Amino acid sequence: NTLKDLYIDQIQDIYSADCQSLKYTKELEEKASSPELKNALKRGVEGIERGRDTLSDIIKCHDADPTDEFCKAMQGLVKEAKAHVLEADFGDDDVRDAAIITQYQRMTHYGLAGYGCVVALANRLGLSEDAEKLQECLDRTYSGDREMTSIAMGGINEKAA
Repeated sequence: NTLKDLYIDQIQDIYSADCQSLKYTKELEEKASSPELKNALKRGVEGIERGRDTLSDIIKCHDADPTDEFCKAMQGLVKEAKAHVLEADFGDDDVRDAAIITQYQRMTHYGLAGYGCVVALANRLGLSEDAEKLQECLDRTYSGDREMTSIAMGGINEKAA
């Protein structure tokens, strides 16, 4: 009904997405063979946990329940990660690592879009404290995405080729 209702709904959506992606990011970390990729995924897990906790706190401050929304988009993205990495057979560890990066970045890009939207909504609603916290989440997500690109271009893709 209102822009604030949309704002809360979108934060709940990202919270749901974080909860879903957290489980599968841990599984991707277990499947990774590159130590550099494993460490990046571990940091990704920590970042998702921090983001999820930040979102939960913000939602609760607005007298809403973090679990009132289920993100079907992330459900589809984790289904893809399961099919293309977790349940797939690979004859080459480097190809698996390249696939892990691909699937992780797809999940991350959903988060980038979501965080970008809620930062803009928070700013428009004059919720400067929320906007600052959400911007930190967005910045961490961008940083993790850039790190994955660097790992892919710094050797994983070359080894896989």
